Amino acid sequence: MVQLHVKRGDESQFLFSTSVHAQLDTVIQEITAIYNGRLKVDRICSEVPELADHGISLPPNIQGLTEEQIFELKLRDEWEEKCVPSGGPVLRKDEIGRRNGHAPNDKMKEILMRTVEEAKALISNNQVKANVCVTMEMVKQALDQLRGAVTIVYPMGLPPHDPIRMEFEEREDLSGMQASLQVMTEDECQLWWAGKEMQRGKKLQDYVGKNEKTKLVVKIQKKGQGAPAREPLVTDDQQKQMMMYYYRRQEELKKLNEADDDTHMDSEWSDRQALKKQFQGLNNIKWGPR
Repeated sequence: MVQLHVKRGDESQFLFSTSVHAQLDTVIQEITAIYNGRLKVDRICSEVPELADHGISLPPNIQGLTEEQIFELKLRDEWEEKCVPSGGPVLRKDEIGRRNGHAPNDKMKEILMRTVEEAKALISNNQVKANVCVTMEMVKQALDQLRGAVTIVYPMGLPPHDPIRMEFEEREDLSGMQASLQVMTEDECQLWWAGKEMQRGKKLQDYVGKNEKTKLVVKIQKKGQGAPAREPLVTDDQQKQMMMYYYRRQEELKKLNEADDDTHMDSEWSDRQALKKQFQGLNNIKWGPR
């Protein structure tokens, strides 16, 4: 199987396994789905700690208001009594005013945080170093783990306006957020390799040949953004190894130069004629004025 190391810019995303006979339309579709799925897992993982610390999200018309303003406007959170965490709530006020402050207890919080770490590890870009290819099944597994943990802590479910529930139900609204710039639709996704766009309608073998053991670094790019920067000839790790090698070589040469020092040739013990001069009585003769 061909192994594609998928990058966005200079950042590694994941490894993807395919075949040289695969249609590029299918490859791009699958890569886009995994890429966006990983982003969804990351977004949920960033919200779950807030849920664990401060409870469910307040309705949009209450968020950011003080208790006095809520009282004066006669507003009420109808979901506060419906969505109670297992084991009872613990009061932890949200200073930002996004969540109701009725947080899960420490045991339930531990379940949420442990699941977050497991889900993040499953789709992490560290899988590239471990030479593990990420699949859509792994992304779905991470989402199912998060959904299961939230259900354990909140058996009655989350309110429909909670961003975590909206993510699970594919109703998330990312407009005006930085996250919207990261998401990439299948139609606007382009796949680049060796400075060339891999055109839809062709097969992977049209670019890389028929060797199924090929490993490639490919980059995904939004349509209209031009060609991504090409990969450097040597990686950062390779450059570090080269610098270490040349440093060690330089130190070795220094030691060799010191070993070649011939100043000892002026010493008496290094004189080859010393024994002959001693027999002839010439070894203590000095030339020059007294």
